Amino acid sequence: MALHHGRSLSFPSSSHPALSHFDENISRLRSSEAACSSLSSISATINGLKNLYESIDDLLLLPHIQQIVSEECVDDYINLLDACSSVKDIISLSKQNLRELLSAIRRKDVRGINSYLASRRNSKKMIQKCLKKQRRSSASATSENASMLKDAESVAISLLGSLLSYTLGTKMQERKSSWSLVPKLMHSKKASDGENEFNKVESLLQVNQENELVNHIKEMDSSIQVVEEELESIFRQLIKTRVSLLNILNH
Repeated sequence: MALHHGRSLSFPSSSHPALSHFDENISRLRSSEAACSSLSSISATINGLKNLYESIDDLLLLPHIQQIVSEECVDDYINLLDACSSVKDIISLSKQNLRELLSAIRRKDVRGINSYLASRRNSKKMIQKCLKKQRRSSASATSENASMLKDAESVAISLLGSLLSYTLGTKMQERKSSWSLVPKLMHSKKASDGENEFNKVESLLQVNQENELVNHIKEMDSSIQVVEEELESIFRQLIKTRVSLLNILNH
């Protein structure tokens, strides 16, 4: 891809309120990344990512920042938008699958329940492919002379990957026989409240905890709805930032 010759991707070191705001946002995101242990914490982190890119928009208003914008910066946003769009699609699919599962549980439809498990396995394959792609993107966004825009891209890719990893959950041992909520229930152990929310659905499907499962899916549906809204918000913000970069290059 073509670059504007003589332009560096590094920002000047002089202090500016917009620069301080950027530093605060990216530091907060880096420290919160390890805390992405639930859908609610992830949605809060995605909101923080939106704040980060809003601070970048403020930086792009500064003349000395505009001078160092290159076509590479714009191209990087294509990868970032693609990653965000893929995560949005996976989250929406997960919500749809959970709603179909809830309907199957209420109808005591074993076939519908097993259909959810099949869809879940397919979703995990999609997530794994998406994670591999994002790992490559994250690696390309990191270098010895990484700029702030590159740092922001790396953090964004990493956080989106954290959301995908959480949606993937840990690998659970599959049983040879079909899982069903009815008519045969497995053991009567109770799923741990502290486990991954997606894994907990699969755990509750193995035990006689129908009421708990229904309540859990309802709670997840609400949480996923918030995550969807936050993802849509950051997606719109990324488009806005990319338009700003294009305007700078064209003028």
